[in-house]
Amino acid sequence: MHPHFFGTFARLAAGVLMFLITNKEKTMNRSITLGLAMLAGGAIGATAVSALQAQGKAPGAYAVVDISAITNADVFKNVVAKAGPAMQDSGGHFIARTDKITNIDGVPPARFVIIAFDSVAQAQAWDKSAPQQEVDTLRKQSTTSRSFIVEGMAN
Repeated sequence: MHPHFFGTFARLAAGVLMFLITNKEKTMNRSITLGLAMLAGGAIGATAVSALQAQGKAPGAYAVVDISAITNADVFKNVVAKAGPAMQDSGGHFIARTDKITNIDGVPPARFVIIAFDSVAQAQAWDKSAPQQEVDTLRKQSTTSRSFIVEGMAN
Protein backbone atom coordinates (compact mmCIF):
# COMPACT_ATOMS: atom_id res chain seq x y z
CA MET A 1 0.00 0.00 0.00
CA HIS A 2 1.09 3.43 -0.77
CA PRO A 3 2.08 5.53 2.29
CA HIS A 4 -0.23 8.34 1.30
CA PHE A 5 -3.16 5.93 1.21
CA PHE A 6 -3.67 6.03 4.98
CA GLY A 7 -3.33 9.80 5.07
CA THR A 8 -5.82 10.21 2.25
CA PHE A 9 -8.10 7.66 3.82
CA ALA A 10 -7.91 9.48 7.18
CA ARG A 11 -8.73 12.81 5.53
CA LEU A 12 -11.62 11.22 3.64
CA ALA A 13 -12.94 9.58 6.82
CA ALA A 14 -12.62 12.87 8.70
CA GLY A 15 -14.48 14.65 5.88
CA VAL A 16 -17.31 12.10 5.91
CA LEU A 17 -17.49 12.32 9.69
CA MET A 18 -17.72 16.14 9.55
CA PHE A 19 -20.36 15.89 6.83
CA LEU A 20 -22.42 13.51 8.95
CA ILE A 21 -22.06 15.64 12.09
CA THR A 22 -22.94 18.85 10.20
CA ASN A 23 -25.96 17.22 8.57
CA LYS A 24 -27.01 15.71 11.88
CA GLU A 25 -26.86 19.18 13.47
CA LYS A 26 -28.84 20.65 10.55
CA THR A 27 -31.37 17.84 10.88
CA MET A 28 -31.60 18.45 14.62
CA ASN A 29 -31.97 22.20 14.05
CA ARG A 30 -34.69 21.53 11.47
CA SER A 31 -36.42 19.17 13.90
CA ILE A 32 -36.23 21.70 16.72
CA THR A 33 -37.47 24.49 14.43
CA LEU A 34 -40.33 22.33 13.18
CA GLY A 35 -41.24 21.34 16.75
CA LEU A 36 -41.25 24.97 17.90
CA ALA A 37 -43.36 25.98 14.90
CA MET A 38 -45.85 23.22 15.71
CA LEU A 39 -46.03 24.36 19.35
CA ALA A 40 -46.58 27.97 18.30
CA GLY A 41 -49.26 26.91 15.81
CA GLY A 42 -50.99 24.85 18.49
CA ALA A 43 -50.95 27.78 20.91
CA ILE A 44 -52.36 30.15 18.28
CA GLY A 45 -55.03 27.61 17.36
CA ALA A 46 -56.05 27.09 20.98
CA THR A 47 -56.33 30.85 21.49
CA ALA A 48 -58.47 31.21 18.37
CA VAL A 49 -60.79 28.38 19.44
CA SER A 50 -61.21 29.94 22.89
CA ALA A 51 -62.05 33.30 21.34
CA LEU A 52 -64.59 31.73 18.99
CA GLN A 53 -66.22 29.81 21.82
CA ALA A 54 -66.49 32.99 23.89
CA GLN A 55 -68.12 34.74 20.95
CA GLY A 56 -70.54 31.87 20.45
CA LYS A 57 -71.86 31.91 24.02
CA ALA A 58 -75.57 32.67 23.87
CA PRO A 59 -77.00 35.26 26.26
CA GLY A 60 -78.72 33.79 29.30
CA ALA A 61 -81.74 36.08 29.01
CA TYR A 62 -83.43 38.64 26.81
CA ALA A 63 -85.58 41.60 27.78
CA VAL A 64 -88.25 42.24 25.16
CA VAL A 65 -90.20 45.47 24.74
CA ASP A 66 -93.14 45.26 22.34
CA ILE A 67 -94.52 48.73 21.54
CA SER A 68 -97.87 48.51 19.77
CA ALA A 69 -98.37 52.27 19.46
CA ILE A 70 -96.62 55.50 20.37
CA THR A 71 -99.28 57.70 21.96
CA ASN A 72 -97.13 60.71 22.91
CA ALA A 73 -94.13 61.27 20.61
CA ASP A 74 -92.68 64.12 22.69
CA VAL A 75 -92.47 62.02 25.87
CA PHE A 76 -91.31 58.99 23.87
CA LYS A 77 -88.19 60.93 22.72
CA ASN A 78 -87.08 60.86 26.37
CA VAL A 79 -87.56 57.08 26.44
CA VAL A 80 -85.26 56.70 23.42
CA ALA A 81 -82.64 59.03 24.95
CA LYS A 82 -82.59 57.38 28.41
CA ALA A 83 -83.07 53.70 27.55
CA GLY A 84 -79.57 53.11 26.15
CA PRO A 85 -77.63 54.40 29.17
CA ALA A 86 -79.98 52.58 31.57
CA MET A 87 -79.41 49.31 29.71
CA GLN A 88 -75.62 49.72 29.39
CA ASP A 89 -75.22 50.49 33.09
CA SER A 90 -76.77 47.09 33.83
CA GLY A 91 -74.52 45.11 31.45
CA GLY A 92 -76.99 44.50 28.65
CA HIS A 93 -76.64 45.14 24.94
CA PHE A 94 -79.18 45.75 22.20
CA ILE A 95 -79.90 42.90 19.82
CA ALA A 96 -82.70 44.82 18.08
CA ARG A 97 -84.07 48.32 18.60
CA THR A 98 -86.12 49.25 15.58
CA ASP A 99 -89.32 50.38 13.95
CA LYS A 100 -88.35 48.65 10.67
CA ILE A 101 -90.49 45.55 11.01
CA THR A 102 -91.66 43.30 8.18
CA ASN A 103 -95.06 41.76 8.78
CA ILE A 104 -95.44 38.00 8.34
CA ASP A 105 -98.64 37.24 10.23
CA GLY A 106 -100.88 39.40 12.39
CA VAL A 107 -100.38 43.05 13.24
CA PRO A 108 -96.71 43.94 13.77
CA PRO A 109 -95.72 46.27 16.61
CA ALA A 110 -94.81 49.91 15.88
CA ARG A 111 -91.43 49.36 17.54
CA PHE A 112 -89.61 46.34 18.95
CA VAL A 113 -86.65 46.09 21.32
CA ILE A 114 -84.58 43.05 22.33
CA ILE A 115 -81.83 43.43 24.95
CA ALA A 116 -79.42 40.59 25.75
CA PHE A 117 -78.17 39.89 29.28
CA ASP A 118 -75.85 37.23 30.70
CA SER A 119 -78.57 35.88 33.00
CA VAL A 120 -82.19 36.24 34.04
CA ALA A 121 -80.99 37.69 37.35
CA GLN A 122 -79.00 40.37 35.49
CA ALA A 123 -82.08 41.22 33.38
CA GLN A 124 -84.23 41.44 36.51
CA ALA A 125 -81.67 43.73 38.18
CA TRP A 126 -81.79 45.98 35.08
CA ASP A 127 -85.60 46.05 35.24
CA LYS A 128 -85.53 47.05 38.94
CA SER A 129 -82.77 49.66 38.57
CA ALA A 130 -83.68 53.32 39.16
CA PRO A 131 -82.68 54.46 35.63
CA GLN A 132 -84.80 51.70 34.03
CA GLN A 133 -87.74 52.45 36.36
CA GLU A 134 -87.65 56.03 35.04
CA VAL A 135 -87.57 54.72 31.44
CA ASP A 136 -90.52 52.40 32.18
CA THR A 137 -92.57 55.26 33.66
CA LEU A 138 -91.97 57.38 30.56
CA ARG A 139 -92.65 54.39 28.25
CA LYS A 140 -95.98 53.69 29.96
CA GLN A 141 -96.93 57.39 29.66
CA SER A 142 -96.09 57.55 25.95
CA THR A 143 -96.92 54.12 24.48
CA THR A 144 -99.23 51.17 24.40
CA SER A 145 -96.67 48.47 25.14
CA ARG A 146 -95.56 45.49 27.15
CA SER A 147 -92.19 44.25 28.35
CA PHE A 148 -90.99 40.89 29.59
CA ILE A 149 -87.88 38.76 30.15
CA VAL A 150 -87.32 35.45 28.36
CA GLU A 151 -84.66 32.88 29.18
CA GLY A 152 -82.02 32.24 26.52
CA MET A 153 -81.19 28.84 25.06
CA ALA A 154 -77.92 27.06 25.77
CA ASN A 155 -75.69 26.40 22.75
